Amino acid sequence: MIITDTHTHLYSEAFADDRNEMIQRAIDAGVSRFFIPAIDSTYTEAMLQLEKDFPLHVFLMMGLHPTSVKENYQEELALVEAQLAKRDFYAIGEIGIDLYWDTSTLEIQKKAFKHQIQLAKKYKLPIVIHCRDAFDDVFEVLEEEKSDDLFGIFHCFTGTLEQAKRAISFNMKLGIGGVVTFKNGKIDQFLNLIELKHIVLETDSPYLAPKPYRGKRNESSYIIKVLEKLSELYALPQEKIAEITTQNSKDIFKI
Repeated sequence: MIITDTHTHLYSEAFADDRNEMIQRAIDAGVSRFFIPAIDSTYTEAMLQLEKDFPLHVFLMMGLHPTSVKENYQEELALVEAQLAKRDFYAIGEIGIDLYWDTSTLEIQKKAFKHQIQLAKKYKLPIVIHCRDAFDDVFEVLEEEKSDDLFGIFHCFTGTLEQAKRAISFNMKLGIGGVVTFKNGKIDQFLNLIELKHIVLETDSPYLAPKPYRGKRNESSYIIKVLEKLSELYALPQEKIAEITTQNSKDIFKI
């Protein structure tokens, strides 16, 4: 059984004391593919080192996270472009809009989001979207950029059934993680109405640990709890969920 974690921050400081052991725990649990989103230039070296340490398992994205879109965002985007020109990545991400922490940067977040979507089209790469308290704004940008070569993953999907269908209409898979195991997460109430071909698994570790680890540091091995929940919701064996969602990840990332 091959399980794919399509979104995990393995370079996070939260893993400073036991990173290699934590990754090995995940590999031992059957999680053999880790897709690593970028945040900003301060993490680039750590990401590249992670790839060197686990070349058979780690696949890197490049991008500027919306919460890192500040006054210097154009300099950061220039560094993203320099990395893309230098070597291959598997996606542009994570990119998008986050209005939970700061609403004052909305306009430059939109500009950075659009610019990076255009980079994804240029390099024929998927995008991985971060959306927090910003569905309307994200959908507005996606509508403006909608095209056959726009595709990717709506990471950490926590919206409604209607929003799920709209995301899928933009050629997006839904990234499903620990929230599906929460009592108040709500997506478990309708997820089985969405065909599995639209779903990929993720942890977003070290964030959003699933039950029974909620509130603690998340890690990629805990994706098993997400897998178990989807097996229950779809009434399918865990092996089948893993097979379909890993194939979906291959369709997106081309590896």
